[in-house]
Amino acid sequence: MSGNRVTIYKTAAKAVKAFTDVEAFLDNAGLDPLLRHLIKLRVSQINGCAFCVNMHIREAREDNEAEARLDHLVVWRHVDDYTPAERAALAWAEALTTRGTGENLTALHRDLADHFSQEHIDAITLVVVMINNWNRMQIALHNEQF
Repeated sequence: MSGNRVTIYKTAAKAVKAFTDVEAFLDNAGLDPLLRHLIKLRVSQINGCAFCVNMHIREAREDNEAEARLDHLVVWRHVDDYTPAERAALAWAEALTTRGTGENLTALHRDLADHFSQEHIDAITLVVVMINNWNRMQIALHNEQF
């Protein structure tokens, strides 16, 4: 028996490649990179993926995200650091990640539509789907070192 709990990157390389292809698509979907960082970081915080939290903080800093916004993301509903569009995207991301908490997805979608085209809403949704996927893979791999 191997010392690794899961060896997805080796045994399912084609599947992982498909995931990275989706990420490449999202790189060109027209979303603000800082918004993508915020979504990925917030979902990773919720999911408790230390590896991904560390990575997305680093990437956001490299793209010149403000330290205060990174520090306050965990309490984004209670501070004024985020635009209405970012707040709508973060609410959507949290609701999709914690489905079953009673969020009204129709109302949240309406809030998104006030700020984003349907194409961008679909891209935001895929960002949420993919980061939830990556979080769960990293947790399964026990890749929590940073």
